[in-house]
Amino acid sequence: MSESNNWIDVLRAECEPQRVQVGHGEVTIEVAAEQWKAVAQRLREHPELAFDMLVDLCGVDYLEYGRTEWSTEAASRQGFSRGVSPATSGRFTFDDAPEDSGREGPRFAVAVHLLSIAHNRRLRVRAFLSDDDFPAIDSVTEVWASANWFEREAFDLFGILFAGHPDLRRILTDYGFVGHPFRKDFPLIGHVEMRYDPEQRRVIYQPVSIEPRVLVPKVIRDDHRYADDEQAGDERNA
Repeated sequence: MSESNNWIDVLRAECEPQRVQVGHGEVTIEVAAEQWKAVAQRLREHPELAFDMLVDLCGVDYLEYGRTEWSTEAASRQGFSRGVSPATSGRFTFDDAPEDSGREGPRFAVAVHLLSIAHNRRLRVRAFLSDDDFPAIDSVTEVWASANWFEREAFDLFGILFAGHPDLRRILTDYGFVGHPFRKDFPLIGHVEMRYDPEQRRVIYQPVSIEPRVLVPKVIRDDHRYADDEQAGDERNA
């Protein structure tokens, strides 16, 4: 292994990852959720690693990995319609989640993107969470303070719990928000809608009154606004 990649050997020895993936100039390691915080501390404190900056932390939901609600194989020839019917019939609830997600293994994962300023290296660390109903993992706010709001965001949008977080509460949605909107089984129209009631003189929440519809992009293959310019160019090249 070249001298520039010797740090990967150090990474294997110090962190003992379950998996190491190197490709396209990126390094990704997968660790057990139980070792999440311990590995984080080693990544920051070891002088040959020195990942002292957490750039990003995010949650991942693999519930419908490999599944789609519309066929895209012929999209380049036919394009998409304005909308398609949802994969489930009727109003979508959490119980409507498909049993076959197209992927084996835990549903939720947490990933962090790290930067070593001293060595000018980047690393992605991922851990899968064992409990699909109440996914949880240790907080790394004591290792990287910048993880604070990122972990709150992952809790708010995915419902992932971070043990030891100093202030784990919603950060983007409302105080009374129901559910976690980045979960794959969360309906696109939400659960409730709000409006101003002139009789009560306040904003009220009520069940959504619109029917679910999945919008998809339309593929435009020919723009007639430039037809004259293209024709003129063809004549000049002739």
